[in-house]
Amino acid sequence: MIFVDSHAHLDDEAFDEDRDQVIADILSGGNYFFNIASDLKTSYSSYELAKKYDRVYAVVGVHPHEAKDYTAETREALKELLKKDKVMAIGEIGLDYHYDFSPRDVQRKVFIDQIDLAREMDVPIVIHTREAMEETYEILEKYAQDMKVLIHCYTGSIEMARKFLKLGYKLALGGALTFKNAKNTVDVAREVDLKDLLIETDSPYMTPVPFRGKRNDPRKVVLVAEKLAEIKGISTEEVLEATKKNAFEFFGVEND
Repeated sequence: MIFVDSHAHLDDEAFDEDRDQVIADILSGGNYFFNIASDLKTSYSSYELAKKYDRVYAVVGVHPHEAKDYTAETREALKELLKKDKVMAIGEIGLDYHYDFSPRDVQRKVFIDQIDLAREMDVPIVIHTREAMEETYEILEKYAQDMKVLIHCYTGSIEMARKFLKLGYKLALGGALTFKNAKNTVDVAREVDLKDLLIETDSPYMTPVPFRGKRNDPRKVVLVAEKLAEIKGISTEEVLEATKKNAFEFFGVEND
């Protein structure tokens, strides 16, 4: 059973002690993961991981937390990275009104600028949204209506999910699907067609039950797949096969 983890951060310091070992174990099973950046530094480190390992791909961009540090030079650096082999998309980008580490007007400006860059470079975008779902939707509807968009770690309502799906977007479900209070996410998992879903870990964060509180890694995406299969009444193999196909199609990876 080959898996594709559509969202991980294996360049995070949580993996400094055993990164190569963890990645070797993931890849030994024929699996894949997408390493997602949060700023320029992690954009470069994501690219370095993709360059070093087969079946590892990079997504580069500036997270809303780091929007305050985004400059014209940042945009140019991202543009150059997007020309590299195995750099597949811009992300994670969006709005985070929970922590407000960057002023909201700056978050919005940087979000829109990176959507514009993705359009210019003809690549998909991976979205982070927290306590800003409606505004995220409004910006995407206005600026990214005809683009390939993935809403990472979707935990919103089924009603909002339908609005995103109507624009042709995809939703990624992660460890939250296994949590006890995950009614919204379970509703989405039940109602949304499998062709519109990807699975992810957000490693080293968002660890699924029964490992909650421990470090997450892409191997645990199988627990998300198992839960999704249980909710939909299908096999885990069917979920893994479908979400692999969906991830490859979304990011433009040729099936090898």
